[in-house]
Amino acid sequence: MMAASVFRRCIIRNCLVVKSCKHHPCSSKICHKKMSSSQYDTHNTKSLFSILGEFEVNSSSKRSVGSQQPWVSEEQVGNFCQRYQKLGVKEKAEVLLFLSERCGVNHSDAMSAASVLAAAKDDPSIFTYEHRLQESLSPKYSHLFTMISRTPNGVKFLVDMRSNILDLLSTPLSQNEAEPLKHLNISLRGLLAHWFSTGLLNLQRITWQTSCDMLQKVSEYEAVHPVKNWLDLKNRVGAYRRCFVFTHNSMPTEPVVVLHTALTSDICSKIQSIVERTEGGDTLLDREDVNRINAAIFYSVTSTQRGLQGIDLGNYLIKTVVQKLRAEFPNMNVFSSLSPIPGFRDWLLQEMNNTIRGSTEELFLKEEQNSLQPLLNCKSADFTAEMKQVIQSNTWNKSETLNAALKLPLTRLCARYLYQEKRRGYAVNPVANFHLRNGATMWRINWLGDVSNRGLTASCGLMVNYRYFLDRTTNNSKMYVEQKHIDASSHVLNLLQPNHYNKTSKL
Repeated sequence: MMAASVFRRCIIRNCLVVKSCKHHPCSSKICHKKMSSSQYDTHNTKSLFSILGEFEVNSSSKRSVGSQQPWVSEEQVGNFCQRYQKLGVKEKAEVLLFLSERCGVNHSDAMSAASVLAAAKDDPSIFTYEHRLQESLSPKYSHLFTMISRTPNGVKFLVDMRSNILDLLSTPLSQNEAEPLKHLNISLRGLLAHWFSTGLLNLQRITWQTSCDMLQKVSEYEAVHPVKNWLDLKNRVGAYRRCFVFTHNSMPTEPVVVLHTALTSDICSKIQSIVERTEGGDTLLDREDVNRINAAIFYSVTSTQRGLQGIDLGNYLIKTVVQKLRAEFPNMNVFSSLSPIPGFRDWLLQEMNNTIRGSTEELFLKEEQNSLQPLLNCKSADFTAEMKQVIQSNTWNKSETLNAALKLPLTRLCARYLYQEKRRGYAVNPVANFHLRNGATMWRINWLGDVSNRGLTASCGLMVNYRYFLDRTTNNSKMYVEQKHIDASSHVLNLLQPNHYNKTSKL
């Protein structure tokens, strides 16, 4: 039955995901019985420590005589990569800790070089002393990373290695282990940021004619609105849709960041209208009516490589895609996101817990409590606890009356969360922070924008549009980054006013 299903999908698309089907001939190369990685771990770990030990000794001696020759051979670098990839999680952690502690900055050399520079004053050789100090502050493993990047698939190896570093940093570590590992992470992130600068990235549009391997990865990496099946994927790369990815020359078959865009007549307020049908309602419509396309809605931005965390590529992808779409549709002048609000419900529940514990801050306004309390059939003293249970269970969405009564309170609280809740002066919500740094305007909060179980659980079904006014993005970005100012529409600002029940705003 499984083999027939896979064969049927293969006919439909001339390619398919076969790695889970042991019956399909195309999967034979991955169906052989693998030996347990634990059988290799001890030998590989010893070999890696031997290579790193030689690297540590040689790098110190090479520096002492000023040699610019590689400290380990290309063969050893290749050996290191191959053996590291075969290790288990525990053994990889041991290698990373050794690398961070033994192959970092030589502190005594750095302090010595700093003392010489400090004493130089007006000495003509001061530039030489500065260069020596700079060299002494460069970790030894930076050269190893550079050598790895020159090997086949070396950059992808380093991206995956940084993912391992981030995983290790999230585990309990002693201070003596954590501090060198943090520096290792910062150094590798800096190198990757240079290697993945925008000038080295390639923009690619994904269509149904794109290679099966790339389509599969776009589907698997989608983190915002998971792809249900091949028909869903075909819809997302078909008519009235644009899917763009950034790739890198060193890993051309890997989408580094993915942007899904809907081409519509106006700004969408509900994600189901995008992911469940195309403009016009025909999911297999092949032709686009250009006259119906006036807006580009960015509804999913996914960074696919955890090892590139902290390197902002989505910002550049959106800006590049805007220019691409303007060239394709000269009359297009509306650009907006339709964004999820992860963390809103968790924040709301935490605020309710604070109220239950005795916080004097009023979460729900008096008018809101008066309208909701009869529907909950509870006493005033039990209101917050009852409301918490309703929000936590998502049962409110099954009642039209309760649904209507919660619209204004939850929309207002969502505006407070997005606009007023800050971390170090910036929006605490990561999606809001991303778009605001890009120069977008917090434009509209949408009630029941995502009624999926995922949407209800993350944000009580609310979504938000961040609109990109192209003549304001540069100034908005500058004001947000430098002065922590959020550009918001009257719709959002009115929600934050105590008398917002008597106000209406048109966008």
